Amino acid sequence: MDAATTLTLPRVLHRQPDPKKAVKTQSGLGDTIFFNLTRLAALLTLVVLAGIIVSLVISSWPSIQRFGLSFLFEATWDPPAEKFGALVPIYGTIVTSLIALVIAVPVSFGIAVFLTELSPAWLRRPLGTAIELLAAIPSIVYGMWGLLVFSPIFASYIETPLAATVGKLPVIGKLFQGAPIGIGLLCAGIILAIMIIPFIASVMRDVFEVTPPLLKESVYGLGGTTWEVVWKVVLPYTRAGVVGGIMLGLGRALGETMAVTFVIGNTNILNDVSLFSSGNSITSALANEFAEAAPGLHTSALIELGLVLFVITFFVLAASKYLLVRLQASEGTKA
Repeated sequence: MDAATTLTLPRVLHRQPDPKKAVKTQSGLGDTIFFNLTRLAALLTLVVLAGIIVSLVISSWPSIQRFGLSFLFEATWDPPAEKFGALVPIYGTIVTSLIALVIAVPVSFGIAVFLTELSPAWLRRPLGTAIELLAAIPSIVYGMWGLLVFSPIFASYIETPLAATVGKLPVIGKLFQGAPIGIGLLCAGIILAIMIIPFIASVMRDVFEVTPPLLKESVYGLGGTTWEVVWKVVLPYTRAGVVGGIMLGLGRALGETMAVTFVIGNTNILNDVSLFSSGNSITSALANEFAEAAPGLHTSALIELGLVLFVITFFVLAASKYLLVRLQASEGTKA
């Protein structure tokens, strides 16, 4: 062995591992574990969703085989005769949710604009907190308040004047005709609107606040008004968040149970198109009948109602996603 080999041999035998490579290996292992855990959480959500769909379909299969698509368009709901149709609950669910949106969206928009653009600093936080506290009130409290307090006032001071004025118009008047009894589709829609306003307003306020101040100040510097700033800067910048907040409120309205059950009337009769008339919704039908339903076709029909509500909610969310995609595409075309 020559001298050069003798001198280099101890260095080879005592070579230490590179700390940078060890750090990279540990980091790569951590990233792999984190990626797999997050993927497992996403897959678990899909598995649960698929399990819910499969269980609903299996449990409602006797009703699906018996009635087919006529279940969606038949208004008769007669458990003793085993004749079931979902038209009245579907109609009540859609109508009350639309009434709630028509009332809640502009009110929530006004609340969000006031809190972010117009409210004094000393009022902004307590007012925002008070509005958010409305979301913490249990739905059964809304229902009891609506039945015992709101519906008598509603019948005397809102339905009666509406029937005497708007109810006499040629076309739209049919929506506001009938006996002012206080409970019905319109009352349920207003109660739902009160319930979903905190959700929509909170989301709108949060997304309005993320608008860069520089953009708003630029419009103000050019002489723009508050409305122009909101309409031309804030809304285009936060469009996706606003639509998401509205869809959140709509989902809450579609799935609300106890409050609607107290004030909708719970009748499976579709006499006319008047909003004063009593009706039923999918959730109220399930709440009223599921505990006492006999095993067999009645229970299967109720579970099919739940499946119908699931499908309606799915199409609403799909429509909102499609709307957002179209809006983004139109913005790209304009650019």
